[in-house]
Amino acid sequence: MDSRRPQAATPFLTTRWSVVAAAGKPDTPTARAALSELCSIYWYPLYAYVRRRGHSQDDAQDLTQAFFARLLEKNVVLAADPTRGRFRAFLLGSLKNFLANEWDREHAQKRGGGATPLSLDFEFADERFAAEPASPLTPEMEYERNWALAVLDRALARLEGEYARRGKQALFATLKPALVAADDEGSRADMARQLGMTEGSVKVALHRMRAAFRESLRSEISDTVGTERDLDDELRNLIEALGHRSQAPD
Repeated sequence: MDSRRPQAATPFLTTRWSVVAAAGKPDTPTARAALSELCSIYWYPLYAYVRRRGHSQDDAQDLTQAFFARLLEKNVVLAADPTRGRFRAFLLGSLKNFLANEWDREHAQKRGGGATPLSLDFEFADERFAAEPASPLTPEMEYERNWALAVLDRALARLEGEYARRGKQALFATLKPALVAADDEGSRADMARQLGMTEGSVKVALHRMRAAFRESLRSEISDTVGTERDLDDELRNLIEALGHRSQAPD
């Protein structure tokens, strides 16, 4: 790609939608890896959505596995359109269609006899689902919230890896609690004592870590949106989704 050409939108479309595009290419060795990467974000929000639609634990597990099998077998991801923005909305719409039209056929197969395209930790999922408080939110709103939490976790893990590669694990572990919380002089003083740094140095390090976290978050989101404008919208949606429960009516 010629970096001298002033076509800002095109590089974003070709590089930032790359994970979805790779997952949608049939019969390629990269497709499964790309789909696995996408599912690491979306599989629990989708599973929890199925549970909140009233399906039992066993049926929800079967449904989730069957849905991902369909993604592979029918190459559903190929229909995702980067010009329409949000891959998460496309994926939820595909799941709704699957639940409405495909479940009877898929469930007619012997339990456990269908394809299991991905290794999904349902034991973890059920423990997490059971631990979640009762919510007045719709299944769709909870899907949004779980998506936001998954993106945050991945962005944080990516940032932690970057600090580990630089040999700064202790700095990351100490400053991590202040990434999304307002720090004050007292907390900075405590962190400075733990790290053997001045409070001024801690303030600078925290500022840099927050900036790096924002970039990590943007990078996570950018893989599944079509344009820079969509990316900014998704960041706002993520913040709104995290606040759903606190804003829910009694």
